[in-house]
Amino acid sequence: MTNSTETDSPLASRALNLLDCGVIVVDANHEIMVWNAWLAPRSGRSAARVRKQSLFDVFPTLRGSRVEAAVLAALADNTATAIPLSDNRTPFPLRQAGSFDGAPIDQSVAVTPFDEDGERYCLIEIRDISGAMDRERRLLDHAESLRARSYVDGLTGIANRRYFDVAIDRELRRAQRHDRELSLLLIDIDSFKAYNDHFGHQQGDTCLTAVAQALAGQLKRPADVAARYGGEEFAAILPDTTAEQARGVANAIREHVASLGIPHAPAAGRPCVTLSIGVASFSKERLNETAVLIEAADKALYAAKHNGRNLVVVDGEG
Repeated sequence: MTNSTETDSPLASRALNLLDCGVIVVDANHEIMVWNAWLAPRSGRSAARVRKQSLFDVFPTLRGSRVEAAVLAALADNTATAIPLSDNRTPFPLRQAGSFDGAPIDQSVAVTPFDEDGERYCLIEIRDISGAMDRERRLLDHAESLRARSYVDGLTGIANRRYFDVAIDRELRRAQRHDRELSLLLIDIDSFKAYNDHFGHQQGDTCLTAVAQALAGQLKRPADVAARYGGEEFAAILPDTTAEQARGVANAIREHVASLGIPHAPAAGRPCVTLSIGVASFSKERLNETAVLIEAADKALYAAKHNGRNLVVVDGEG
């Protein structure tokens, strides 16, 4: 395959074909006058094959594109244009050299008008930025992975306190903005100190993980959030959930954990691990701030523990 280029001198031709980018020059009739060697293996077309053909016959997909508009503007109005990457990363159907079944090349494209001997021409430069885009994608993926890990509790695998703080603020603003329901559960493992003292911290970690996974398993909707609030305390954020609906969810969680039959320490006074749960729900008049909503759920949790544990108490009942 010949990769020759029509230019005014052998030196100019050699220099043009050494460039690490695609170079096309079209005349006022959109006919290709220059086609450098970089393009041949990436397009499957030699300079001899495309010379004097319309750019838009060689690349029909360019019709109606930002590239066509830029070429027309260059020829008619002497306007130079850099094609934004956001428009299309692969405007020309080019692939990696020798790999026509591979992914298209990510490209940056610049269109520049110039005059020669009283005639208007248009220079099109095409650069392969696939490597840069791959690096950007890897960096974004890495950043997303770090961000995701920063929101996950390392022991239990559910959301951590940091994520809880972000999520409760977000959901409370949403409830206020759209006049929606929102409920919060604060959950505590009953007599967990006795459990740790009797079985040891390693077994205590196993217990925490089992309870966390049981909690997460009971939250069925994508918007629900299960989080480790701190120590042996957990939280559940329930958007679009009334206080009575939240009571039902809380009791389902409490009963499910009790049904696991995790043996408790003799000093706990109960044969199996149980939960106490406090429930509070957003209201425009009273519980309309994050700190106030959390405080109400915490007081309900305290009432559940004070009244004998293994209970669900809704704000205002204690």
